Amino acid sequence: MAFFTSEYECKIDAKGRLVLPAKIKANLPESSGNEIVVRRGFEPCLIIYPMIEYKKIYSKIAGLSEFNEEYRKLQRNFFRGSSVVEIDNSGRILIPKLMLGYAQLEKDAVVVGMGNKIEIWSPALFEQHLISDPAEFSKLAQKYLDE
Repeated sequence: MAFFTSEYECKIDAKGRLVLPAKIKANLPESSGNEIVVRRGFEPCLIIYPMIEYKKIYSKIAGLSEFNEEYRKLQRNFFRGSSVVEIDNSGRILIPKLMLGYAQLEKDAVVVGMGNKIEIWSPALFEQHLISDPAEFSKLAQKYLDE
């Protein structure tokens, strides 16, 4: 199982390539080989899944009935926003242009380990989606971890 944590400042080159931080790359399961999946996030960010983690979600969504309109909408939007990308020998991934635009990524990026997946954010948008009040963070932790 993949285990990603921490936050990293990264650069995106003119061709749309991002170098994965060494600690992130080291935690990718060997079974993923050099392929990972990049998906549009629900917020304006990108999500990277090791192939083994993506296949779990893929199975659930692909297995939904095509005869249900809501399921079709979910499938259409989920799968249109996913791309298999390769990690090159330098540890870089080429992010598709449409995805760069969606996440408003230009030269700088914040890469965040999220347990079994990784998020890629524009630094300005990332700050907008963080909890700035420690009391609010504490309340959320208590609400969801004391269950």
